[in-house]
Amino acid sequence: MNKNQMFSANPLIILTVIFILSYSLFAPEFIIAAEKSSQKVEAFEQNKRLGRGVNINPRRPRFKEQYFKMIKDAGFNHIRIPIHPYRSAMDTVNYTINPDFFNDIDWAVKNALASGLLVIIDQHEYNSMARNPMGKRDMFLSTWQQIADHYKDYPNEVLFEVLNEPNGELTSDMWNEFLDEALKIIRKSNPDRTVILGPISWYQINYLDQLVLPENDRNIIVTIHYYSPMQFTHQGASWSAQTKDLSGIKWNGTPEEKKAITDDFEKAKKWSEEHNRPLFLGEFGAYEKGDMDSRVRWTSFVTRTCEKMGWSWAYWQFDSDFIVYNVPEEHWVEPILHALIPPK
Repeated sequence: MNKNQMFSANPLIILTVIFILSYSLFAPEFIIAAEKSSQKVEAFEQNKRLGRGVNINPRRPRFKEQYFKMIKDAGFNHIRIPIHPYRSAMDTVNYTINPDFFNDIDWAVKNALASGLLVIIDQHEYNSMARNPMGKRDMFLSTWQQIADHYKDYPNEVLFEVLNEPNGELTSDMWNEFLDEALKIIRKSNPDRTVILGPISWYQINYLDQLVLPENDRNIIVTIHYYSPMQFTHQGASWSAQTKDLSGIKWNGTPEEKKAITDDFEKAKKWSEEHNRPLFLGEFGAYEKGDMDSRVRWTSFVTRTCEKMGWSWAYWQFDSDFIVYNVPEEHWVEPILHALIPPK
């Protein structure tokens, strides 16, 4: 059978050939468009995906590869990674970050994603930015330019947190200006990346009203931190002059104690609803030197109240202090873990 006979005898083949030719010409554009569309996730939906999380320090060899799956299996949905790029800036002109800086972070991000965890990359240079912030402005923006470029091709399961706990000389007006500049830099290379931002004065709820966000950028999650009452959560903490000598302070879960927390959270909830912004409780915890039963009661009440509000959260932290996992002995601190994630 020649070609003419084949086509005349099989009109279906003609349609098939036309379809294949059309697909080869136009499908790539549709595929690219679909991929771009799938990269953008609405902030409230992204906040639901964050769910329950824990802060980690991915320093090897102390932090082991198996911990990522272990964290996921325990019921956590994401990790928050505090990073300190200023320490790796190799010059004072462009503030070029040493490429080795990204080694442990990339390792952690890739292993977390492979384990089904979302990742927050948190610029944790809050202490440095609290002193002479105008003098650190160029460094702040330059490091974000480099971080954003480095992670621009990563999936939307990776989120950026612009600066942990702005405080000190970094005033509200200054911070609103800095965050706007940083956001514009990030959006150039990461137009669909979910970004996390919070208010001045250590991300305190009472300063949410001073936070100014661009109305046309809705792919933003707003974060707060919570350690109240500090006399309880930080008793015996050597770095806190106000609480380092305190001990024996309990949190009994009385109606008055619970109301203090609920009232604070209701303020944040009201702000969230008025501004149509999702909320993320990025840090909370009670230090080890407190009574364990009290710590469990406080942690459980804060976590469940946060979840009732519809917020995501990340406990401070996996290891080091306020721990939920004992690395030297290789076991979960089960009372804290179960306060965070009740056993099924």
